[in-house]
Amino acid sequence: MTALSFALCVPTYNAGNQWQDWIHAYQSQSLKASQVIVIDSSSFDETVKLSEDAGFCVHSISLSAFNHGGTRNQAVKFSEDFADIVVFMTQDAILASSDSLVNLLAPFSDPKVAAVCGRQLPHHNATPLAAHARYFNYPSESKVKSQADISILGIKTAFMSNSFAAYRLSVFEELGGFPDDTILAEDMYLTAKMILSGYKVAYCAEATVFHSHNYTLKQEFQRYFDTGVFQRDQAWIQQTFGKAASEGKKFVLSELKFLSKNAPHLLPKALLSTFAKWVGFKLGYHYKKLPYAWCRWLSMHKGYWKK
Repeated sequence: MTALSFALCVPTYNAGNQWQDWIHAYQSQSLKASQVIVIDSSSFDETVKLSEDAGFCVHSISLSAFNHGGTRNQAVKFSEDFADIVVFMTQDAILASSDSLVNLLAPFSDPKVAAVCGRQLPHHNATPLAAHARYFNYPSESKVKSQADISILGIKTAFMSNSFAAYRLSVFEELGGFPDDTILAEDMYLTAKMILSGYKVAYCAEATVFHSHNYTLKQEFQRYFDTGVFQRDQAWIQQTFGKAASEGKKFVLSELKFLSKNAPHLLPKALLSTFAKWVGFKLGYHYKKLPYAWCRWLSMHKGYWKK
């Protein structure tokens, strides 16, 4: 496995004090990347200086130029000449053990594995709602998925998160990479294409990072509005893998059970959150019927709406 070289790419914007923790966790890894590529969206804090001091390769873009798919495609172009694998992370995903990266690369020993998703653990300050989301989506058992799993796992077959994921560059380039202009879920888009092209994708529970969000009800609404926009624009994913609603029902039932045992006082907030997500997704899925200005107002990723 060590014969495969890898680059690590991370988009940044005003990463703040947590960026020092990110750098320290990376420097503690038992296996280092050939190069760490930082695509920075014109930060005005210490992000760029800390990155350069750590020896990372920094490329700056304007904040308005950032796009979840296109910016990461740009990062790949800086790595394709010296890497077999590209690892993507986000600035708030902190490597949880010294072997996180070596474990993430291990499933590529199977030449049919085209992408690997690591396990996300809740940050130490995660609320019970945020913690459950990580426990539900990132279980303790590893799994390799293929086209044969669609009938069993549905849309979960194409689950991937670029907060901590790795891609085989030869397959990445074969399939055209991420969509250049997408509101989010560039990872699911490419993973779905990989599955349908006959490749495997792996979930590696031994490769861990700390990553979670304590979203407000407004943020949950906005995030699911954007998810609805993505699913509308990429309708082929639900048509092929199954609707997201079935997975959503499992999540809600699991959340209510978790909170009943661990934080029953949060049950009302959980129900409000579920309603906010549902309304947000429905509005996002039908965004073409809304005034354009409304879409920007309702969205979490306002830079996507450039008009």
